[in-house]
Amino acid sequence: MRGVSIRLSAPRRIVGDLMHFAAGVPTVPVQRHMNVGAAAAARAALPKPLRPAWAALFTKAFALVARDVPVLRRAYVKLPTPHLYEYPVSVASVAVEREYDGEPAVFGARVTDPAGLPLADLDARLRHAMTAPVGEVKEFRRSLRVARLPRPVRRGLWWLALNLARSRPNYFGTFGVSVYSGLGAESLHPLSPLTYTLNYGVIGPDGGVAVRLVYDHRVADGAAVARALARVEETLAGPVTAELRRRAPGRRASQVAAGP
Repeated sequence: MRGVSIRLSAPRRIVGDLMHFAAGVPTVPVQRHMNVGAAAAARAALPKPLRPAWAALFTKAFALVARDVPVLRRAYVKLPTPHLYEYPVSVASVAVEREYDGEPAVFGARVTDPAGLPLADLDARLRHAMTAPVGEVKEFRRSLRVARLPRPVRRGLWWLALNLARSRPNYFGTFGVSVYSGLGAESLHPLSPLTYTLNYGVIGPDGGVAVRLVYDHRVADGAAVARALARVEETLAGPVTAELRRRAPGRRASQVAAGP
């Protein structure tokens, strides 16, 4: 059957390189069914312009947990010899879909130390990555620039960036967030070269949602990841919900001081 040859575009090469290196990481998914009803109610009480995306809420919750759990800030690197490296803060890489040259393209929007950012600032950074012209987002420009290089050069640069401990978070982050729940679907085992990838499904009317953390088994074990997911649920119900409530219009200063 005669078909049509289609040259690999820059977005397809980015995903191809990502999958090439993801294939070498022994990842295992751990799932926890969470109830995020408190956060959902606090978020729904905000006017739409002030309502942060769920990706921002989950990103901050995981980063807050990682701030107290060092294993969630570690990576397996191969240079100069295989070892684990621990970072002082988390760097999130949130997958966003953009249109580039007439086709869908997936990029990673990176945010350094999301635990230390107010939700409003974290959400604004993610929205900028989702709406600004692709050429105005630094990490997107860099990804496209590398994607245009010959494959041996691209793959060499990727390998170095992933295995030089100090440069790794600058190019890839310490954890990823990848979701399709806004489209009514979810990924059961997203592939990534990152140590951790957080993924969640559609949030039900009762606040129930399946949340998965895919982890590099060279760095952590399942029990530690299961405990981390429990803490993510507690953090969403606690500090994240409290921050959402503090942003509610008409909240008195005395209420803010007293907490939720």
